[in-house]
Amino acid sequence: METDRRAEIMRLHAQLCQALADPKRLLILMALRDDAKTVGELAEHLGVAQSNASQHLAILRDKGIVFARREGSFVRYSLSDRRVLEAVEILLDVLATQLRQQAAHGTALRRLRPARKEYRSERAPRRAVGR
Repeated sequence: METDRRAEIMRLHAQLCQALADPKRLLILMALRDDAKTVGELAEHLGVAQSNASQHLAILRDKGIVFARREGSFVRYSLSDRRVLEAVEILLDVLATQLRQQAAHGTALRRLRPARKEYRSERAPRRAVGR
């Protein structure tokens, strides 16, 4: 029974992560950091069509990451829980560390490789400049 409950929690966790696994949806979350925005404002911010922004918002709303509030003829979207931003920022920190390590690894590899010498085939003699 405990295994079933744990498996269900992990399934829900994976679904939440899938909702966050899109660059545009992550950008939407960052855009909602300071204040609520309409679909039109988010579409403009992302440089996408309103229909595309609306599709992404529907996924985020379905998973409870954002909520919609009607204000007159507009619907404003806000973060449901600001801790989602904290989680995204932690993952960005992990990514930054990985990129630094990869860059350091690449630098170390370049230091280990001998300098490349220009290879010339014996059959292809060097041509004189200007001929």
